[in-house]
Amino acid sequence: MLPLLKNRLSIQANVARLVKKLDVGGEKMEKNKYKYIVVGMGAGGATLAMELAKKSKQVVLLEKGRNETRLGTFRDSLRFYDANKITMMPAKSKEGTILWRTVMAGGSTVVSCGNGVRCLEDELEVLGINLEAEFTEAEAEMKVSTYDERRLSTGSKKILEVSKQLGYHMEPMPKFIDATKCRRCGMCQFGCKYGAKWTALDYLDVAKKNGAEILYNSKVQKVLVENGKVKGIGLISSHGYSEILADVVILAAGGIATPVILQQSGIQDAGQGLFMDLLVNTYGVSKDLTQTNEPTMALVDHGFYKSKGFILSPFINQSRLVRFIEMGVKGIFMPAERLLGIMTKTRDDSAGKVYPDGTFSKPVTDADRARLDEGSSISRDILVKAGIDNKSIVVTKVQGAHPGGTAAIGRVVDKDLQTKVSNLFVCDGSVLPRSPGMPPILTIAALAKRLAKTLA
Repeated sequence: MLPLLKNRLSIQANVARLVKKLDVGGEKMEKNKYKYIVVGMGAGGATLAMELAKKSKQVVLLEKGRNETRLGTFRDSLRFYDANKITMMPAKSKEGTILWRTVMAGGSTVVSCGNGVRCLEDELEVLGINLEAEFTEAEAEMKVSTYDERRLSTGSKKILEVSKQLGYHMEPMPKFIDATKCRRCGMCQFGCKYGAKWTALDYLDVAKKNGAEILYNSKVQKVLVENGKVKGIGLISSHGYSEILADVVILAAGGIATPVILQQSGIQDAGQGLFMDLLVNTYGVSKDLTQTNEPTMALVDHGFYKSKGFILSPFINQSRLVRFIEMGVKGIFMPAERLLGIMTKTRDDSAGKVYPDGTFSKPVTDADRARLDEGSSISRDILVKAGIDNKSIVVTKVQGAHPGGTAAIGRVVDKDLQTKVSNLFVCDGSVLPRSPGMPPILTIAALAKRLAKTLA
């Protein structure tokens, strides 16, 4: 309890210091305002803060969650996944679509599968955004490399073998995972306790070393606007409500939180067009194969992506409780050590909406369902060919993990990611013009690098 108390007191002291610095006798002191405020510490916010701080720019980062240091188990994840703390059920849309979302420093990069893939290059190019230089730079920093086939589990080796026999195109996934540190525990989605995976926390460390100020447990309510131009932000913390002034504000709080802040700030066209990269997992029980001893999504098949709109990738959830969430009681009794699974992830229709109170609608359209069904059918064929008993195969409920599109380029922001409010920018999955249908971390980081060049 003592370290936690010290951490809370430290946070309170930092907020109090900023408020005292910026608010004396109720009057805001213009001479003490920041140059840049970045809201959110995921792939977009952390990258942007690092790049600005390296150029000696004055930056303060605000994060609603905490800097979590205990990672790697389902119990740990209950602190930072957006879920009911009593029932442990994750956030859901009004229609019941499951959303896996975190509230923490580092954002979804901490619980990602470590996939370093480029996406939406053509769509962004059409909008006048070329990210080749930024992609190359980020890939080098994250040390992206394809996963070594020799380190695959017996289950994924079999999936790779039979996929080729069936004429499919399964291949190693590009990863930002250090193979020398990876213990192949298969618990990537709960955070890596071995430090093998690149996360946005690595960029936050660089930002902090270069002078950026960081505040946790700080929920930004709105952006302060005066005469069509940014003035600062209003936030709630353990210190109560306070305001911080700035010349430039960049929202990078994610596809759900960012549009809420925008709507509360008077930008009412935010929140439309929600996508979540919908997915289902197709599971079956093996006699002697396992997928437990490898990073999740170690392989990927992009062969259906352009023509069908989905990808396939070996994946299992080892936690019985997560499998219960995914498929009910059947999930509890499936033995993780003999479980084989393949994820179907689709470019879902941007048919959802985020409301000002943070609730959201995300229907599964007929087209979404058709793509997911086709992917799970192919997955079933692969698993049966791999020796899985057809009677043991189960397809999970529909889930999503990459919310975005709610402040899309061309609708809410321009190609420089600026809103109609001068000096108010957005840099997270919200700005993506459509569902990528694959991991977007690398693309968001590249967009942040590009924006940092524009701002600096």
